[in-house]
Amino acid sequence: SVRSAIRKRLIELFTASEQDFVSSQQICDELGCSRTAVWKHIEDLRKEGYEVEAVRRKGYRLLRKPDKISEDEILFGLETELFGRPIYFQEEVASTQLIAHDLVNKGAPHGSLVVSDHQTNGKGRLQRTWHSPNGTGIWMSLILRPEIPLHKAPQMTLLASVAIAEAIAQQTGLSPSIKWPNDILLNGKKVVGILTELKAEADQVHAVIIGPGINVNQTANDFPDELKDVATSLRMELGEKVDRAALIQTIMSTFEKRYDEYMEYGFAPIKQLWESFAMTIGKRIVARTVNGQYAGTALGINDEGVLLLETEGGIQNIYSADIEIKST
Repeated sequence: SVRSAIRKRLIELFTASEQDFVSSQQICDELGCSRTAVWKHIEDLRKEGYEVEAVRRKGYRLLRKPDKISEDEILFGLETELFGRPIYFQEEVASTQLIAHDLVNKGAPHGSLVVSDHQTNGKGRLQRTWHSPNGTGIWMSLILRPEIPLHKAPQMTLLASVAIAEAIAQQTGLSPSIKWPNDILLNGKKVVGILTELKAEADQVHAVIIGPGINVNQTANDFPDELKDVATSLRMELGEKVDRAALIQTIMSTFEKRYDEYMEYGFAPIKQLWESFAMTIGKRIVARTVNGQYAGTALGINDEGVLLLETEGGIQNIYSADIEIKST
């Protein structure tokens, strides 16, 4: 609508001026509207949670944006070619993965991103539910259409965990670690889970849907009792709130960069990065698989992204498992 286009332009003006005031006249000229109309648009922004200061003879300046994510918030300042273009944003969904599957069937292009502020039925690995409270985290699903053979699809999960760990480090200065295959931890507690799902047949990958759930601005009270000892959020580790839209932008940038690298050079550079973040290497672990459990020392991953576990009976390849790290 015209109204939201004007609001978007107004936010762009404020953002470009950083902390400086923008005069009423400048806003009138840029938006092509009267001072009364400008005032109304500023009031609209305030209702949406933007904090705007007005000073006579100086004009207006933006003091604070609301902690909300929307298509506009993510697109404005997004520095990618394909990732996050287009964005499908909804305030509340059952699960972003379900929407992404539907979009894949409708031919959504590589790089399409589904984002929601609140999931009522978030999905985790192994049919678990994922706790996704309103307005605090990042619940999203990215559609990729890589031309790769089926057996290489698991590498996409490792690529995703590297990209997200990098983005978190870049945005917050925190030091995330990766627990094979797809959990990101801070100080031993889970902050990101990644669900990867495939659309494929025979040896042809049609799409990979990467669904990260990221605990961003939760406080300890937002977690149910059974998660308090095992889960954390960026805010809890950092001691301050994190801009969710900006984090999504950073993830899209690091993800696109690593994806392009992977398509050009293969898995080797990703493997090296993954191992630099990995917390499992050299540790005594128990891997619970569908075929039983194995105990041993994690050696790292092979060139296919499979976990190598040194057990008493020799080296075991672990393709899919729940990992428990044993304290020594």
